[in-house]
Amino acid sequence: MGYENLRLEPFGDKVGLVTLTREKALNALDRATLGEIGHLVEQEEKAGTYRVLVLTGAGKAFVAGADIAEMSHFNAAEGTAFSRLGHERVFTRMEESSLILIAAVNGFALGGGLELAMACDMMLASDRARFGQPEVKLGLIPGFGATWRLARLVGVNRAKEILLSGEMILADEALRIGLVNRVWPGEQLLPEAKKLAETIAKNGPAAVRALKRLVSRNQASAWGSSLELEQNVFGNLFGTPEATEGMKAFLEKRPARFS
Repeated sequence: MGYENLRLEPFGDKVGLVTLTREKALNALDRATLGEIGHLVEQEEKAGTYRVLVLTGAGKAFVAGADIAEMSHFNAAEGTAFSRLGHERVFTRMEESSLILIAAVNGFALGGGLELAMACDMMLASDRARFGQPEVKLGLIPGFGATWRLARLVGVNRAKEILLSGEMILADEALRIGLVNRVWPGEQLLPEAKKLAETIAKNGPAAVRALKRLVSRNQASAWGSSLELEQNVFGNLFGTPEATEGMKAFLEKRPARFS
């Protein structure tokens, strides 16, 4: 299948490189892009060509968030459906896949972009990378699992600080708090990601798949109920005056005025 918003290419022995290519939109996640990511993971798992996929973004962003221009027209039902699409079709599918997924964060990983990176099995970053969950600045909450995955990675109190402030953190801080595995200068990011991916791909494939499955399942005891609650809260905020003002302000490039 040809993809409009993704590019898949060989990146080493049993390793593929997936690049998000909506560069003009800072690789923002719209419904079409989410669908393509989900389809690619499913198809490549079936094909067996690759054991490890490295995900990165074209240009100066990994993924700068969900597509606010598209989201600004959602009502509550459409917002809930968008969240469910990301959760069920993409992010949970990534975690359950037998493929090992490595996020190589080359720039901004904000909102849904950070959620995409957190759904990977590990996260590597350029020293130019920036991370955050700025949804509260739009009168919204994260819709693709951040309320669960972020706390799991950095601890509850640190997750609350990131989620409630909506502020960005730098790569070295992300490394210090355990959000990312490694940080390199920008030009070294993909070569180092390739090196790690090939190391993993050379190991016993059945053992690698089993380890991923065991670690994921051991972390998922309260996962299902948490995801359903997040989807519903995310969706119900659409159409409220607060979310309408937040997204309008973002698109108009001005501070939001919340009453």
